[in-house]
Formats: sequence, structure tokens, C-alpha cells
Amino acid sequence: VQLQASGGGLVQAGGSLRLSCAASGSRFVISHMGWYRQAPGKQRELVAIITRSGNTNYADSVKDRFTVSRDNAKNAVYLQMNSLKVDDTAVYYCSALTVPAGTYWGPGTLVTVSS
Repeated sequence: VQLQASGGGLVQAGGSLRLSCAASGSRFVISHMGWYRQAPGKQRELVAIITRSGNTNYADSVKDRFTVSRDNAKNAVYLQMNSLKVDDTAVYYCSALTVPAGTYWGPGTLVTVSS
């Protein structure tokens, strides 16, 4: 499975960005899709995840600011990020879980929020 993300960039605090990620090459159903991030010097952490049926889970730090969505027909997942903070600066990775097989990761896209 190959994942390709886009939409990262530089934005001022309080601004918005939308990340997109498309999966290709999967022989199996993609169950969960989501976004993780890794800031400099920190471990990778969950940002948001969405099941095939649309159930979502968010990190407390992004609730009410970020919205995850997906298009099952396109094997795509999106992350709408509003009210961005400097602390949101990180490399964002999309992920896909197939059943069977396992978890796949995209190469990451950099989001930089300036003060």
C-alpha cells in the first residue's frame, strides 16, 4: 500500500490548513485511516483517526480545532486544521490499516505554524 499526503506548508498562528492523503495498491479493505504527527525531539503521536464507518477519535490537544474525514471510494483521508497553534508544528503522517495485512505509513508532510 502506498500513501501520498499533500497540503502541508507554512501558516500563521490562528490560520487553517487542509491535509489530504490517498492510498493506492491495497488488495484488502482499508479499515482505519488517520493522522499522526511528530514534532522535533518528540515521539510520534496520534492526531486523529477515522474508521471505515466514520467513527472518529482525536487527541485532546486538537479536539474542536481539527476535523478528520474520509472518502472510502477514493481510499482518501483528510484533516482540516483550524485555529492552528505554534505547538501544532510537526511532520504529519497519514496511516492506513488494512485487514488483514497491517498498518502502512505515508512519507510525511511538514506543517509549520509561525507566531
